Amino acid sequence: MQTVKDILQDKGYHTRWSFISIATVYSALELMDEINVGALTLIDEGELFGEISERDCTRKLILQAKPASDTAVSTIMTSNVYFVMPETGIEKCTMLMSENKIRPLPVLDDGGLAGIISIGNIMRFVLYSNARRKASRPYHTCKR
Repeated sequence: MQTVKDILQDKGYHTRWSFISIATVYSALELMDEINVGALTLIDEGELFGEISERDCTRKLILQAKPASDTAVSTIMTSNVYFVMPETGIEKCTMLMSENKIRPLPVLDDGGLAGIISIGNIMRFVLYSNARRKASRPYHTCKR
């Protein structure tokens, strides 16, 4: 069975971007822009505290005309965050993401945040895994 751990290893990098909940939305948006991601995992005293996404910013900040520079991340973040463990199967992740309409999925292990996977990471992993499997099969031709 393919697992989240396989995806994290396949990504080739292990940078885990997280943010503290007392920061401003503006500083969170600056970091998202700088590292080209659509969401940040919020860590407070080493614990998963929430998540802030571009969607949170548009729906809970811009549409309510709140200033990003004066608004704490904690006031608009998603606090009920789904997460998985490294041993979680890929199929379970896709079901969780699809049923709950979530894109970034934090991966937690004993030491805290192990990484973050997205639906794009899963699709890339599955596609390349299938391509590698096909490439390793011997092809036979039929003579007439």
